[in-house]
Amino acid sequence: MKKLITITIAIISIAILWYFFIKPQDYQIRVVAKANTGTINQALKAWNKTLPEASIHQLGNIGTLEQMVISGDSTHVYKWNISPINDSTSQIVVDVKDANFSLNNKIAVPFSDTNFEKQSRKTVTDFIESLNVHRKEFKITLMGEDELPSTYCACVEHKTLQSNKAFGMMESYPFINSVIASNEIQVNGVPFIETTDWNMQNDSISFNFCYPIIKTDSLPFIKNLVYKEFIGMKSLKAIYNGNYMTSDRTWYTLLDYAKENNIKIDPKPIEFFFNNPNMGGDALRWKAEVFIPIAE
Repeated sequence: MKKLITITIAIISIAILWYFFIKPQDYQIRVVAKANTGTINQALKAWNKTLPEASIHQLGNIGTLEQMVISGDSTHVYKWNISPINDSTSQIVVDVKDANFSLNNKIAVPFSDTNFEKQSRKTVTDFIESLNVHRKEFKITLMGEDELPSTYCACVEHKTLQSNKAFGMMESYPFINSVIASNEIQVNGVPFIETTDWNMQNDSISFNFCYPIIKTDSLPFIKNLVYKEFIGMKSLKAIYNGNYMTSDRTWYTLLDYAKENNIKIDPKPIEFFFNNPNMGGDALRWKAEVFIPIAE
């Protein structure tokens, strides 16, 4: 009997020590979201920018992020863990901790619905509502494998953040258009971007914004304009409808498709644009063909 009591006390003591001093979170929230991991990752980072006092950074892979939100005299730490359920649905587990009053919360949480819990739930709910609105702003249609043709082109090089890709394009549109018009260069297709580097850890990209043109011996030398041969290749293809600021959501859809089908890829997306974003209009009518090359 004494041995049983000793074991029971030891187990209870270990549980108490774990709960109060080892357990990483004060509160945990689980929710299912109708979006893939990459879309949630980018939407969460964009939504974080709308908060008055908040910061966020990615921990390793795109499915794990840590967010810090100032709430009164406390700093709430949200660790977002995103895992796919299927190609269009994800499980989000959010571990929340108060950096200033963690012990107080762990004492109070089992016995009452604290303000800390209410604020945590509101924060997660606000993001999910924002995500649901964002999901309605674009459409992605997977097309499978396709052969991307080669073309000669005139390009402007860019290095920026993923979220600023469209701004770089908008800056280059009038420049390239004026060069083509003033030098009577013959266009041979719609403009496109060729990604040369994509760092998914810090969301930085390098890309060429290009116009396909007819190659001649009299192409003028223009500062900041590069002529090059774009080499076509076998690729995975999807159609994107929506604002080009978020066409990178298609990149993650193609990455997921490649992973699910054991297709080796070179993660350097290529996008062909059939609308000029400077002209405005209903973004859901804008069209882009998005490709990710299949590795040889």
